Amino acid sequence: MPTESAPRRIASLLASATEMLCALGAGEEVVAISHECDFPPQAILKPRVTVSHVAAPSSLAIDDQVRGMLAAGEPLYGIDTDTLVALAPDLIVTQAQCDVCAVKYQDVLDLVANEPSLAKARVVALNPTTLEEIFADIHRVGESIARNDAALEYVTKLRARVDAVRKATDIPIAQRPRTACIEWIDPLMLAANWMPQLVDLAGGSQPQAAQGHHSTYNRWDEVVTFDPEVLIVMPCGFDLARAVSESDTLRAKPGWGDLSAVRNRRVYAVDGNAYFNRSGPRIVDSLEILAGLLHPERLGLPAEVIAGAAVWRSLD
Repeated sequence: MPTESAPRRIASLLASATEMLCALGAGEEVVAISHECDFPPQAILKPRVTVSHVAAPSSLAIDDQVRGMLAAGEPLYGIDTDTLVALAPDLIVTQAQCDVCAVKYQDVLDLVANEPSLAKARVVALNPTTLEEIFADIHRVGESIARNDAALEYVTKLRARVDAVRKATDIPIAQRPRTACIEWIDPLMLAANWMPQLVDLAGGSQPQAAQGHHSTYNRWDEVVTFDPEVLIVMPCGFDLARAVSESDTLRAKPGWGDLSAVRNRRVYAVDGNAYFNRSGPRIVDSLEILAGLLHPERLGLPAEVIAGAAVWRSLD
């Protein structure tokens, strides 16, 4: 149960934070969410106090628009100040990881500093780049809402699931399939941050991306040379349907048909927005899905539908 120091009104400006808050039993205290919050169901009807200014029809067009807006100093996201002020949160949870992914941390700090009615609101910023840091963020959120014990219990359960995957995929390096996780299609980006760690835990090998560092642009010829045995398309911010449709761009690239993953029908699209790109509790679900795709002979293929939504599809 919350203590007297626990916040009574929480604004979550980050989808992963909303999932953490609800998982720790603070869903009723959440009074505002971001435009990207879509889970759990109990949270999605809350007032939305952020908006995206990015709107383009394709991966390349989105990248071009974002580059142009950043160069011009234009904000990618906005805050509905009037609604947020009216809701009077005493805790705001946001992020300091990526200015391209969500509302800028500095914009949140500036708003709190300039709005007298928000002067007493605490701001907690999450900034994970590894699985351990995601777990640490759950503890940080738990501390901010006076639910330390709930956070400890929850993270302990998540760690047990991670350990179960690790044991099931504990195999020599030589037996680990070469894996490429594509975080953005055009221009190409291979998934970094926590994804190399997840690939390793799931029994794969992805040496092209650096764990704990932000994703960077890559060349397609580097992927062809690497010749992945498993290729997983997980564009940041895209659901499964969008990931599948955008994958047509990859099929047109030179050498696509010669990749081992393509020849052996081990190319998959996944819902990166809800799972692999989102640094919340479902990152462990992501690990379990990934392990099943890499080692169906050990774990069986993962269920294609989780919590009523399709999360992966073969691109054969």
